Amino acid sequence: MPRAPDGASTNTLFLEKPMQALKAQYEQRGPVPQDVIKPVPFDTPALAPGQALVAVLAAPINPSDVLMLTGGYGMLPPLPAVGGSEGVGRIVELGADVAGLAVGQMVLLPAGSGTWATHLVADARRLVPLPEGADPQQMAMLTVNPATASLMLSEFVDLKPGDWVMQNVANSGVGGYLVQLARQRGLRTVNVVRREGAVAAVKADGGDVVLVDGDDLAQRVKQATGGEPVRLGIDAVGGPATDRLARCLAEGGTLVNYGLMSGEPCVVSPQAFVFNDLTVRGFWLAKWFRVATREQQRALYGQLTQAIARGQLKARIHATYPVQRIQEAVAAAQAGERDGKILVVGQG
Repeated sequence: MPRAPDGASTNTLFLEKPMQALKAQYEQRGPVPQDVIKPVPFDTPALAPGQALVAVLAAPINPSDVLMLTGGYGMLPPLPAVGGSEGVGRIVELGADVAGLAVGQMVLLPAGSGTWATHLVADARRLVPLPEGADPQQMAMLTVNPATASLMLSEFVDLKPGDWVMQNVANSGVGGYLVQLARQRGLRTVNVVRREGAVAAVKADGGDVVLVDGDDLAQRVKQATGGEPVRLGIDAVGGPATDRLARCLAEGGTLVNYGLMSGEPCVVSPQAFVFNDLTVRGFWLAKWFRVATREQQRALYGQLTQAIARGQLKARIHATYPVQRIQEAVAAAQAGERDGKILVVGQG
C-alpha cells in the first residue's frame, strides 16, 4: 500500500488519488435535461474525521434523476447540484475515526449523494459494504428499482402463489425486476409494453403474458388469463394508459401508480370506482424510507443484495458512458428505443 504523504495523519489510509476528478453538475433546471448538465473538474478535498473518499464505479440514470434536471420531481436538491441518486464505488481513502471499512472495499453509495462523478466524499457511516466479486454495474442499480418493484408486490395486496399481477412499461428497469421477483414468489404476470420490439426482452425476463398496449387490452388480458382475476395493477404511464390497465382489474382490485412516463395525469373512468370498487394508490420509495424502520430497510436490502450478488436478480444494461460524456448519457436515457439502463461509469 502506498505510504501516506509527509504530515498526513497516521490514521489516514491511501490508495492512488486522482490528479483531477470530474462531477456532472447542473446550476439550473430546464425542459431539455441534457442541456443543463455538464462535466466539471474539481480537486478532491482533504478528508475530515469520519469521511471517506470513494472512486465511483457505476451509477445509473433513473427517470427520477432526469426529472430532477427538468424540475418535475417531488423532491429537488438545492442548486448547484451533482446528478445521480445511487451507485457503487471503491474506497480510495479513509479519514480518521473510521471503523469497519477498508481501503479497496466496494461499497454502496448513500442515496441522493450526487453519484454521477468519478469520485465523491461521503460520510463513512452511510457507506454499505457489498459482497466482493459481485458485479458492480448490477449492484449500482440496487437502491431504487428493485426495492420499488419488491415493495409494490408486497405492500398493497396480500398476494398468494398463483395470483396474477399486471403492469405496464414492463420493459423498464422496475418492470424487469418486478417480473423476476414475481416469478420467484410464485406469482404470474401480465406485462404491457408500448411497442412490439420490447416483447421479446420481457419474455426473456420471465413474463408469463406480454401484450402491446391498445384499446382492446382488457379483452386480450381476459383471454390470456382465462378470465382469472387480476387483483393488482401497477401503472407507470398515466394518461389513458391508466384507464386501460384499470379496466383489466378484478372487482375490488387495487391500482398502484408510481410514475407518469406519458407526462399526463392519470385517467380512470368513474365506472372503475362506482361499479368495480377499484382502489387507486400511489407509491414513492422516498416516502417508504420515511416510515420504514431500520430493521425493515435492512431486511429488504439484505435480501436484494444477496439476490443480485448471486445473479438471481439482474437488469439489462443498454450502454455505459464516462462522466465526460454525461450529456450524451442523459440524452440516451431519454431515448424511447433503448433496451436497458444507461449507466454512468467513473474511475476505479
